[in-house]
Amino acid sequence: MQEGKRQKQIAGLLNEELNAIFQRLGLTMINGGMVSIVTVKVTPDLLEARIYLSLFQTGDPQATLKKIEERAWEIKKELTARVAKQLRRMPELRFYLDDTLDHVFKMENLFKKINDDKKEEGSEE
Repeated sequence: MQEGKRQKQIAGLLNEELNAIFQRLGLTMINGGMVSIVTVKVTPDLLEARIYLSLFQTGDPQATLKKIEERAWEIKKELTARVAKQLRRMPELRFYLDDTLDHVFKMENLFKKINDDKKEEGSEE
């Protein structure tokens, strides 16, 4: 289903403000790894915001996500204060791991393996 104009506007606003909040609260570096917000998606009813996080070199991604979820009330409180004039109702925040990079690395490894197998077949002939 296509995202509406208002959904995109709210998602952009939340993304921008959440990035600033994450930096201010020190959530961009957890367990020696980097945390960044990849994208924010807002449901059509504007009641839920899904925040997709990219984790780079964090030991345990689930533990890092749990730490962020434990501070979700603090994040939402500050976010509400920042966007109160622009939104009638603050969407519920849900945090998810963005595993796009994992898929990219898997695909690259598969393509590399396929190319290596083709080279071996070509050299045997």
